[in-house]
Amino acid sequence: MRKFFLIILPIILVDQFLKIYVKTHFELGNGYYIFSFFRIFFIENPGMLYGIIISSGYNGKILLSIIRFFLVLFILFFYIKNERKNINNYLSIPISFILSGSIGNFLDSFIYGKLFNTGTIYSKEYGKWVSYSGISKLNFFTKNGYSSLMEGCVVDIFYFPIIDFIFPKSIPFIGGYNFKFFKPVFNLSDAAIFIGIILIFFFKKKINKVNFF
Repeated sequence: MRKFFLIILPIILVDQFLKIYVKTHFELGNGYYIFSFFRIFFIENPGMLYGIIISSGYNGKILLSIIRFFLVLFILFFYIKNERKNINNYLSIPISFILSGSIGNFLDSFIYGKLFNTGTIYSKEYGKWVSYSGISKLNFFTKNGYSSLMEGCVVDIFYFPIIDFIFPKSIPFIGGYNFKFFKPVFNLSDAAIFIGIILIFFFKKKINKVNFF
């Protein structure tokens, strides 16, 4: 089991380092180009994977954080239980990626509201999520955090507009439309979860049958 922590721990540490660095060095909505098709672009996501927003307001955000917490517990329980049965690496390695990504994004939700002095928050007055200006500073859990535990927003930083062009205006209906692929902004945790799922699908014929409980 220890060898799989060599997958889990580095992913979590690198993911958190990148998120903390970007949040304390970039203004929200800013970034820079690495290549023409790859940008570091800082956004905060109150929703979930790849910027998909599923939480509607304050209560939705708390619910999403709780769901993330129980999801991590479930994956960890499944992982430990089946590791004792010596399941093969075709399942253990993908689960390691999924677990590390789940933990990484849960940490954002759980502690970032206390860890930083500014962040995206939900305004009950306006009924929407409100961004902020300037660059965040580490707060180290003093009383001046931007929100409470379980209310932090996930930091997304990778943007891959591999295809980015504007349809000629002469084309009916879609003329002038700016088509982009891939549009979602994501982080290393999202990528780890995605890789884990793809590996399970790819090696599904080689994965042993296991009991979830």
